[in-house]
Amino acid sequence: MEREAVKRLFMQHYARMQRVARTLLYDVQESEDVCQDIFESLLRGETVLVPGTEERYLMTSVRNRCLKRLRHEKLTKALPQRGSGEGADIEDDWLEDIVEFATSHLSEREQRIFNLRFTEGYSYEEIAAAEGISKVAVWKRLSHAITEVKKHFNPKSL
Repeated sequence: MEREAVKRLFMQHYARMQRVARTLLYDVQESEDVCQDIFESLLRGETVLVPGTEERYLMTSVRNRCLKRLRHEKLTKALPQRGSGEGADIEDDWLEDIVEFATSHLSEREQRIFNLRFTEGYSYEEIAAAEGISKVAVWKRLSHAITEVKKHFNPKSL
């Protein structure tokens, strides 16, 4: 998309997009990041907009990206916390432990679904299509996998 067209969309819709994002996320910086990511993808040409659908696309994108961030945050809180200190090394070790556990204790299909969802960032619908199963089946397998991870790493949480 041309820079001038993106600039026009920015001027017309950014304030409303910000309000929607802040309403969902309750965080000014996160809201700005979400909106900026959308306009960046337009500038990079990753999305082609049909004339007359720009506002609907932008508002839907804001909602979807905010909900994705909230799901990620919810998952992060749901999974067991490792270590009391902060730092990338501790988090990397913790994630490696979870991946190792998933590899050794989950079925092959659960491993693939777990990986697609949490490593690749696929939606339930995309996973269902890739695996040839329903979205409900994806949810059931992910729910089981998360429960097993939680039981293993934090048995007191259940």
